[in-house]
Amino acid sequence: MSLMTIKTFSFGGDLAINRLGFGAMRLAMGTFDGPVRAPETGIKVLRRAVELGVNHLDTAGFYGRGPVRANELIRRALTPYREDGLVIATKVGPLRGPKGLPSEQAMPDQLRGLVEADLRSLGLDRLDLVYLRVGGMSGPGGESIAERFAVLAELRAQGLIRHLGVSNLDAAQFAEARAIAPVAAVQNRHTGDMGLLAACEEAGIAYVPYFPLGGGGEPRSAERLGKVAARLGTTTAQVAIASLLAMSPSVLAIPGTGSLDHLEENLAAADLSLTEQDLADLRG
Repeated sequence: MSLMTIKTFSFGGDLAINRLGFGAMRLAMGTFDGPVRAPETGIKVLRRAVELGVNHLDTAGFYGRGPVRANELIRRALTPYREDGLVIATKVGPLRGPKGLPSEQAMPDQLRGLVEADLRSLGLDRLDLVYLRVGGMSGPGGESIAERFAVLAELRAQGLIRHLGVSNLDAAQFAEARAIAPVAAVQNRHTGDMGLLAACEEAGIAYVPYFPLGGGGEPRSAERLGKVAARLGTTTAQVAIASLLAMSPSVLAIPGTGSLDHLEENLAAADLSLTEQDLADLRG
């Protein structure tokens, strides 16, 4: 069985999801400092995503501005939530700085309030998966996450959170978190740390690249993607998504969009099969 035929993954062994999900960051606005989008469009995108089989939504309380926020759009679009396995993952830790960007970090005593705010805005009694996102706008590493992760572990013990994840971290921080409580998922920038990906695969932990299409300033090889896309008669975005899913059975993709057309294009990548030659061309 090829990796492309492995369509599902299970968070923590008990939350089965499709490996191709949806990231909610672009629902409210294209970028953190960009213009706010019409909420009605975001609601249509969410409902269509679920119609097309998405059962893993990735969101955060800091996605959006003013009254247009991803969590509220999810609640408006999808409540009452279906009972057949819709998994909503959120992340806490970042706080918006003076420029409106999520550049600052919450202190340990602020994390409960952020979790409770996500529960309210999403209309839930328990969050399926909560990531501790560390590091602000910088890269991973350089600080202890133990005290903050221990707060989330306590909220999990109290029943407010089902599973815990960590985001924007290095191998040392990963080990630090796992010594405190079970980790169900890691969300890091694309797939730059292959050692961490291998550790996740070995432990049955999901690896969820953010900016799966190379956004946020991370360059992608347009020439290589274009070569494979031309051969397959598909788009470069679809090839980029399919190449992530072909890396490891632990990799989940969460491409996000505020466009119905782009949504359908992205989700079609779940049925795209890459050959060994395709993958070799993408690796260069």
